[in-house]
Amino acid sequence: MPAASCVIGVDLGGTKLLAGVVGPDLAVRHRIRREAMGLDQARLLNVIADAVTELREAEHEDVAAVGFGIPVTLDRRSGIAIYSTHLPLAGVPFEAVMRERLGIPVVVDNDGNCAVLAEARFGAGGGAGDVVMLTLGTGIGGGLVLGGVLQRGWIGAGGELGHIVIDMDGPPCQGNCPNRGCLEVMASGSALVREASLRVARRPDTQLGHALEEGRELTGPFITELAHDGDPVALDAIGSVGRALGVGLSSIVNMLNPEVIVIGGGVIAAGEMLLGPARAEMHARALAPARDAVRVVAASYGEQAGMIGAALLAREAAGELS
Repeated sequence: MPAASCVIGVDLGGTKLLAGVVGPDLAVRHRIRREAMGLDQARLLNVIADAVTELREAEHEDVAAVGFGIPVTLDRRSGIAIYSTHLPLAGVPFEAVMRERLGIPVVVDNDGNCAVLAEARFGAGGGAGDVVMLTLGTGIGGGLVLGGVLQRGWIGAGGELGHIVIDMDGPPCQGNCPNRGCLEVMASGSALVREASLRVARRPDTQLGHALEEGRELTGPFITELAHDGDPVALDAIGSVGRALGVGLSSIVNMLNPEVIVIGGGVIAAGEMLLGPARAEMHARALAPARDAVRVVAASYGEQAGMIGAALLAREAAGELS
């Protein structure tokens, strides 16, 4: 592939699609966002293909390849998406479908794998050989780089760290997950909304309570905004989610002894309000010396990590095919 060629990275989450044209310097030339929640399979695949087509039309250079990070467990032997908590993609041979629709090289991986690839190579985990990433959004994605190598498991379905169980009698997990008390249901953006809802019912005479009385929708970004303003209910909700995250981190530290754990996704907008309680809980529960050596940090690429990682995979795939 010519060094100057650009690629497209697509990060598909539980509620939104983020896609961009990415140059060889990893600069994003064009970027678009589309809603993904509530679509049936046919409409979802159309939205994805249309987004890529729109970006290709906006770019003056030829696009060499497209990389997709999608929230599914993939069977890499068949290329079929086996399971998705939030989106109707189960049973779809996603790479083959997109390659046929778009007519250019396509590479597909789990969205958490894409995100950790970007952060481990060029972001918050740069220079470390053992990096774990959690992406906190509607759900929780996970990715592992161990010994400098992206780890996918035997058939490609590994790294589902959002489904570590931290409370065996906890609430049912989200979407199609059959489990209870998963980290995803306890520490995701959805969990933040749930925790804030429970707390504001007991403390309505707060900024958050007044906003809800006025008809404001309760969302993760709104809760985070009010927490930055000092709202006690919002702060308590983020602290609760942070502590639940720390319980999950303690298991990850004990199992894998990573050098860096990167936290990304939309919920990381809470910054140290989330990471401070998470680190404290992790340190109280994990074993020495791993707990004392690990760094728990915010993602450098923010919500763009999955998109950048998908673009990196596309660039590698296009190079192999050139």
